[in-house]
Amino acid sequence: MDEEAYRRIYREVNDRQCHYEKAILGTHGSCSRMRKICLAEREAVHCEETGAHEQCSEYLEALRRATLFALRTAGEGSRLPHAKAIRLQVGGLRGLHRALHPDTPLPEPIPNIHGLLEEARERWGGFGELPWTEIVQAVAAWEGRRPKRRRKR
Repeated sequence: MDEEAYRRIYREVNDRQCHYEKAILGTHGSCSRMRKICLAEREAVHCEETGAHEQCSEYLEALRRATLFALRTAGEGSRLPHAKAIRLQVGGLRGLHRALHPDTPLPEPIPNIHGLLEEARERWGGFGELPWTEIVQAVAAWEGRRPKRRRKR
């Protein structure tokens, strides 16, 4: 299957792509509102609930605005490269979990993304009042796996 056909079918099958797809497929998190889809020997993550999808979008947009400097990105409208996108997703979840539960060990993976965002919204009344300094520090500190270095022969 060529890439163009795959993307067309992907959009038809997965009309509400999970905003945390990279983190979930990288085994850094899970969500009670997600469903995995297998398509052409690849995996995708679908969000089952419109309200949850909008909530994740709202949090990621606020997080992206807060981390412009930390991620060294130009602006909000540009698409992030894969490494920065996963850093934003995973670091943002880890920072939010640490802000909500400072005395508990950080779970790996984050067990329920939707539940974590709901808990944050209930505690702070929305995403505008979050402790962004702590969350941005977690985004800046999170490093994905390092690329393997090939040995010279």
